[in-house]
Amino acid sequence: MTWLRDQQIKLHASLGDDNHDEEPAWVIAHRKEERLGLIRRKQQVLEGRLSQIRAKERQQKLRYENGESYQKRIKFNPNEHNSAAADKEASYLLDDYDSEEEITKPQVNADPEESGGISTKSFELLNRLGMIVKPMNEADDVEALDEPKIFYCSRTHSQLTQFANEVRRVNIPFALQGMTGSGDLKSKTEPLAELKYLSLGSRKNLCINPKVSRLENLSMINERCLELQQPGTSQDDRCPFIPNKENETLVNDFRDHALARVRDIEDMGELGKRVGVCPYYASRAGIKPSELVTLPYPLLLQKTAREALDITLKGHVVIIDEAHNLMDAITSMYSVKIFLSQLERSRNQLGVYLQRFRNKLKGRNRVYVTQVVRLVDSLIAYLTGISAKSKSADGLVDINDLMAGKGVDQINLYKVVRYLQESRLARKVDGYDMYQKQSKDAKFEKPTSTMPVLTQVQSFLQTLVNPAADGRYFFSRDEGNGLSLKYMLLDPTYHFKDIVEEARAVILAGGTMSPMEDYTHHLLPYLSSERIKLLSCGHVIPVENLLALPITKGPAELDFDFTFEKRNIPGMIDALGTCILKLSQVIPYGMVVFFPSYAYLEQTTSRWKSGLKNPRSIWSELSNQKAVFQESKDSNGAEDVLRDYTQAVQAGKGALLLSVIGGKMSEGINFSDKLGRGVVVVGLPFPNIHTAEWKAKLEYIESATLSRGGNAADGKVAGRQFYENACMRAVNQSVGRAIRHQNDYATIVMLDRRYNTPRIQEKLPAWIQKSLRNRDGKEQFPEILSSVAGFFEGKTA
Repeated sequence: MTWLRDQQIKLHASLGDDNHDEEPAWVIAHRKEERLGLIRRKQQVLEGRLSQIRAKERQQKLRYENGESYQKRIKFNPNEHNSAAADKEASYLLDDYDSEEEITKPQVNADPEESGGISTKSFELLNRLGMIVKPMNEADDVEALDEPKIFYCSRTHSQLTQFANEVRRVNIPFALQGMTGSGDLKSKTEPLAELKYLSLGSRKNLCINPKVSRLENLSMINERCLELQQPGTSQDDRCPFIPNKENETLVNDFRDHALARVRDIEDMGELGKRVGVCPYYASRAGIKPSELVTLPYPLLLQKTAREALDITLKGHVVIIDEAHNLMDAITSMYSVKIFLSQLERSRNQLGVYLQRFRNKLKGRNRVYVTQVVRLVDSLIAYLTGISAKSKSADGLVDINDLMAGKGVDQINLYKVVRYLQESRLARKVDGYDMYQKQSKDAKFEKPTSTMPVLTQVQSFLQTLVNPAADGRYFFSRDEGNGLSLKYMLLDPTYHFKDIVEEARAVILAGGTMSPMEDYTHHLLPYLSSERIKLLSCGHVIPVENLLALPITKGPAELDFDFTFEKRNIPGMIDALGTCILKLSQVIPYGMVVFFPSYAYLEQTTSRWKSGLKNPRSIWSELSNQKAVFQESKDSNGAEDVLRDYTQAVQAGKGALLLSVIGGKMSEGINFSDKLGRGVVVVGLPFPNIHTAEWKAKLEYIESATLSRGGNAADGKVAGRQFYENACMRAVNQSVGRAIRHQNDYATIVMLDRRYNTPRIQEKLPAWIQKSLRNRDGKEQFPEILSSVAGFFEGKTA
């Protein structure tokens, strides 16, 4: 924040410093003073409004604390807009469509949560409805300059909320009041300014229309929101909160209130309800005058999202927190998967729709719907052919084989994808399908949180339009879900490059980013080493507050080898149970054990539970020592498990939580103090290198290494490093759950013979390496137990 204010002061000081050597000094000084005065007046107007809002909110809070009644004008009524009755059959008929118009005009994407662009016609509609927020008029344009600002990005809204709580503690001086006319800084006894902070979020977090927000599924919320704004939508169904020319005063009011104090995403939603305008769209008006903007990954990392929000990064600083997720997040955003069952269901829906409306479809609608059917048939034919010919669990797919269906080679994929986006065919087809089922069965209830299956097909077809050289197609057999097709991005470099090249600086931050070489080799390979600065800080705790131990042998001197080939040996599983039992006897309070996969966790606990009637079974003894909790693969139950675990720890007996690396408990959960006095990692969670996806990844890395001047041996080394780093980054993220503040302390135990190899130890974070004992793995198990017990002696709770 100090840097930000300094940059603003320098910018103001440089106003008018144009290179006009022929002009007298007094002319330059006058021009500079005029520009500075204009900015100062506009800033004073804005700050005046914000000060009034802050004072008003303080009075409201005081009245509330004093018990005085205060009646606010409430414009938002969640019961006012109930779901309408089922539309008549005719409402599912597609509107007339002219493809020639949409391909001859410039294309602009106006929605940050849509995967593709939209036509000029739709752009004009969205602009008219206020979805493209621009300065309302010159007089109200409070930001004369796009001054330096910080864009802070993190993975989840909860992490952004934590950040907002920290920012509330910060005060910085006004930028303009710290200067004289000549640009010199005055005394530092300046009045303090509150930071102009803005939270941006998705519709799921900001939608205040009950008709839409109740859908819960993000994709369906996006679809429904845009659907309510389409021409022909009845006045009763239109969203009453969308910004437009008639309610621009509300947008300005929302903007000023949003900037008046630091508000997290929940505050923004409540503010939208109070003002009576959509916070998802209205918040965009606050981007220009803000100083610090927070937003989740998708709104920053997708170029279409930035363009729709009118975000320019030029001259600004971008901070990406939790950056250990960055490459995976980019890969995930541009990867799409679709199952054979989804293709078959969409084909059935299209068939029923065409059977009913074929003779009523006008213009190009009939042609395009038929082409969509052919494309779906081609994808179905490929997968059914694979099912009959190949027994492989997965494999690489040639894109030409996907397009081998009858007449598909004559289809313009670009036009078809544009049509799907423009016509909202998925919504029409899905709506008619639900209508048919309700007509045939009066008891049938339409699901409220499902996405039209054709929308997923549409997303997959989008990847076929411009298949990137850094992407591949795969088929796979998923247990319980059958055959599927997947497009996967192999290299995130290109999709992140425009952010790096546009921004003034990009800061990747995180507590567990080790190993670091992946960022330079696979995310920023085009940058010279001089342009990349590495700053690695030690942990806030003293070295003696952490004990890190690799254990290579169990209590019975059995080598701990949790490789895929050996970890299923019954004796290995029993030795693991005995080791965890012994550790639980010397580690007080809470102890978290991370397994390499859900499948191995289930197999292990099943073995431990066998013979439960025997009081000497491993599970029985563990339960006698500590209350035992187990993370399930179903993420919905994670909060309940964590709550029960926390209560057991606080009750005093202690608790043992069996979790999974990469699972819900391995990220975003703080096992501070008593909740995590011990963290145990079982094995190394190496991904299956024999899958088609990992083979393709490693082949791509090897070929990329060759293209940069390396040889075949260099390519092999780069591939191996990437594979090991993917594993160790997951390990580091899990073990980092324990130590959360400067007075915290814990022991980290790593069970596997491979943890005593220098190559693996070097990939641990530096703060763990400083506290690493038994590096060579030669200490016997009794000695290790003694070290752990001694570590906790004399330490307070």
